[in-house]
Amino acid sequence: MRIAIVGAGIIGAATAFELSSDGHEVVVLEQRASAAEHSSFANTGMLAPSLLIPWAAPGIGGPLARQMLGHRATLRLVRGAGSAGLGWLWRWLRAGRQPGHPERLAALAHLGRYSQARTRELAAGLGADIETSRGALLPLRTLADRQLVQPAMDVLQACGIAVREVDAETARLIEPGLAADVPLAGALHASDGEAGNCRLFAQLLRQAAQERGARFVFNVRVERLHTSPTGVQLAGQPAPEAFDAVVLCAGEASAGLLRPLGLRLPLASLHGYSVSAPVREDVHAPQGTFIDPQHRITIARQGQRVRVSGGAELGHAGGTHHAPTLRTLYLALSGWFPGGVLTSSPQVQVWRGARPTLPDGAPVIGAGPLPGLWLNTGHGASGWAQACGSARALADLVARRTPAVDLQHFSLQRF
Repeated sequence: MRIAIVGAGIIGAATAFELSSDGHEVVVLEQRASAAEHSSFANTGMLAPSLLIPWAAPGIGGPLARQMLGHRATLRLVRGAGSAGLGWLWRWLRAGRQPGHPERLAALAHLGRYSQARTRELAAGLGADIETSRGALLPLRTLADRQLVQPAMDVLQACGIAVREVDAETARLIEPGLAADVPLAGALHASDGEAGNCRLFAQLLRQAAQERGARFVFNVRVERLHTSPTGVQLAGQPAPEAFDAVVLCAGEASAGLLRPLGLRLPLASLHGYSVSAPVREDVHAPQGTFIDPQHRITIARQGQRVRVSGGAELGHAGGTHHAPTLRTLYLALSGWFPGGVLTSSPQVQVWRGARPTLPDGAPVIGAGPLPGLWLNTGHGASGWAQACGSARALADLVARRTPAVDLQHFSLQRF
C-alpha cells in the first residue's frame, strides 16, 4: 500500500520504519525541517519503567491540588489554558478514580514493556549507540513518598516488572554520586530501568526507513485529511494527494486535523522543561535514571550528558520559559548530584516542549473514524517509552495481523 504518515517525531519515525519494513510505500509529511524537532527533541529520555515517568497517567503522583499549589507546584495553568484546560484537568482527575483505571494502567505497563523490548531489538539490529543507561532509582525521603507512586508499583508488580525496595545504604551504592547530606529512608530500584537519546534514535530510524524506501518530506504542512478518496491536502497545493491509507502521528496537531471529520479528540499539550548538561565527574554524576516523585523530576544519564526534566504547564504561555521551574531543575541537579554536572558550560541546552496528552493517560492506537485513516497519537509523557511498541502494533493492524500487545484500552471508541 501507499501510506502517508503525518508527523516525523519519534512516533512517526518508528511507524515509518515498521511500515516500510513491511514493504509498504511510505511518505512521511513533516511541517518542520527535520525529524524529532518538536516533542521528541529533548524529552526526559526515560524508557522504562514507563509508569514511573512523571505525568505518565492520572492517579499517580498524589492529589492534583497538591501538585498545583505552593511555590514549587509541579503543574501550572498558563495563558491559553482557558475553560478547555480546566475541563481537561477535571477529566484527568476523574480518570484516576474510574473503575477501569487499574486495567488501563496495566495495559500501559504491558505496552511499555513490549516497546522497551522492541526498542532494544531495533537498536541492536541497527548497530546503534543511543547513549543508553540502565537502572532507575526512585528515592524515598520518607515512607510517605512511596504513597505517591504506590498505584504504579502495584501495577508493575502485578505485571511481573521487577521493582525492589532497597535501604539507603544500597541506594547510595547504586548511585554513588548521591549527595551525602540528603536524608533517605530508602529507595525503589528498577534494575531493568532504561534511558536513552530519543532524538538520536528517531534520526537513526528515519535513515533506516529511507534505506527501506520511505520518503520524508519536510517543511510541508498538512491542512486537511481527506477520506473520499483517502489522502491529505497540503498547504499551497491545488488538490489533495491520494493515498491508500493515512497514519496520523502528528502529536498536538492531531486534534485539529481530526476536528473537520467530526471527531473531537480531547488532546492537551502539557508543556515540560529539560536542561541537558555535560558530565563533570563521572563518579559524582548519575549512572542511570533518578526519579524524584515529590517534585516530578527525572535526572537521566545519556552518554556524557545528564538531562534533568520536570514541570507541567497547561496552555501555550506564548513560548516563554518559566524561570522558577528552570531554577528548580538546576537545584535538583546540584542538590541530588553535587559536582557531577557542568551546569555553567556553554554546552548546556534548555528546552521547553509539549507532551500531547489524553485525559486518561493512554494513547490512541488503531483505526480512525473513517476507512483508510489510522491513529498513533496522544502518548503524552511516554512517547519515547511507547514509540517502538506502538509502531509495531499499528503496522500489524494495517497488515491485518494480531499485534503482540493488547490494544483494546487504546481504541478511539473510548472517546
